Amino acid sequence: MKIATFGVEMWMNEFENHCRYNLAETCVDSITLGELIDMAGVDNSVLGELRGMRMGYGAIEGSDRLRDAVAGLYETQSRENILTTHGTIGANALVHQTLISRGDHVIAIVPTYQQHYSIPESIGAEVELLHLRPENGFLPDLNELRAMMRPDTRMIATNNPNNPTGALMDRAMLAEIAEIARGSEAWVLCDEVYRGTDQTGDGYTASICDLSDRGISTAGMSKAYSLAGLRVGWVAGPQALLEKIMIHRDYNTISVGGIDEYFSALALESRAQILDRAHRITRGNLEILADWVEAEPLISWVKPQSGTTALVQYDLPLRSRDFCTQLLEEEGVLFTPGSAMDMEGWLRIGFANSTADLQDGLARVSTFLARQSVAQTATQP
Repeated sequence: MKIATFGVEMWMNEFENHCRYNLAETCVDSITLGELIDMAGVDNSVLGELRGMRMGYGAIEGSDRLRDAVAGLYETQSRENILTTHGTIGANALVHQTLISRGDHVIAIVPTYQQHYSIPESIGAEVELLHLRPENGFLPDLNELRAMMRPDTRMIATNNPNNPTGALMDRAMLAEIAEIARGSEAWVLCDEVYRGTDQTGDGYTASICDLSDRGISTAGMSKAYSLAGLRVGWVAGPQALLEKIMIHRDYNTISVGGIDEYFSALALESRAQILDRAHRITRGNLEILADWVEAEPLISWVKPQSGTTALVQYDLPLRSRDFCTQLLEEEGVLFTPGSAMDMEGWLRIGFANSTADLQDGLARVSTFLARQSVAQTATQP
């Protein structure tokens, strides 16, 4: 099987351990297990429970405790509608591998996480891209989506909140997408790994699995819950679909680690405290970033409504990879180049790390931009 190089992951693999200010990170500032235990208020019981935990495979489909906790994130889902995976990345891969065959028609709403178009392409599907545009607030044009639908459309693949733009589709738009898909009996796969990070309210927008019997939601512990190291994700959707996914899952997962599932359940049972922290970070840091963008004449954007990343456009005669490598070399700040997401001329900024790192890193970017502006002026006739 041939598959395209995963642009963002290759970029991160190459550079994320060689920077002083990682503003390419997409998780809300990670917490320690000690911090998780403190938030859950279970300091005296954890070690005893872990000492008695047998290191077998455990429940193959995921522990009842964890699946119950995950089901509590949705309006209409129960334990039987949840299947655990190795991160959201594992959930996405399993859904595509289960539902997509050679020759199927897949619509991917981009920019998005590269899995949602490169995996179907590798299977031999005909993948058609619906491009989000800044003039639409990086929200999909639903008339354009309707025009792309065909009787043989198998899936619409999207993510909400959007990575990298931070755009947010509300309940009404998601319901309309589900209705558009229904005309072709297509599935709607919505990668919801950033769900919980909305800039208003409790942080949660509607989930596609609660809006349609052909809606599939994937998510995990990495972004809003600050626990990427647990490598736990899940698929939420119809039970009959999960049974088909299990056939593929048996070949590459068997089960998710019992310790990982234990701490994931603990976190979701204590999610109010974790999300309070996440909202303080994401909402406060986004305002810092907004003030910075407003003050930088070479930078423009559509302000995110959710998520942990922003997509910004820059006015310099540099390819995005050159911009990012020069910035890293000269100032120690890591961004993600738009070229890694097929968005040349743009940059992705992760704003959910520590506030001090964001402030110091952006100050260094301003120094870099000022230097670039002077150099550009000097070369003009």
